[in-house]
Amino acid sequence: MLELLLSKYNYWLYVILMMIGLYAMLAKRNLVKKLIGMNIFQTAVILFYVSIGVKTGEVTVPILPYGHHHGHEQAINVAHYLNPLPHVLMLTAIVVSIATTGVALAVLILIYRRFQTLEEDEILKINQETGT
Repeated sequence: MLELLLSKYNYWLYVILMMIGLYAMLAKRNLVKKLIGMNIFQTAVILFYVSIGVKTGEVTVPILPYGHHHGHEQAINVAHYLNPLPHVLMLTAIVVSIATTGVALAVLILIYRRFQTLEEDEILKINQETGT
């Protein structure tokens, strides 16, 4: 049992990163720290998906070496080819993560200009006092 747990150490690292990000998003009151926690969480998810898409052994990229010859179709053993889909999807996730971070930073700048703070408690207090 211990050998199985140690052989999957990378998954445990991703879980720890996810928990750090989740903790930062839920427990911290500073909006920048929450954003950093969200980025840590997203990075852990991306690393997890990339790692489950990896195969070991004699595998190659999914490109047929000789093309299709008419009348000489051979069965393709998919176990010998890597699946590029998880990696391609995670490239898209990285782009979305960067865009989300950029928009969130722009919103944080607007929040700071209006309230002169990025502390969630102080912003809520100011909103209650002004009634907005």
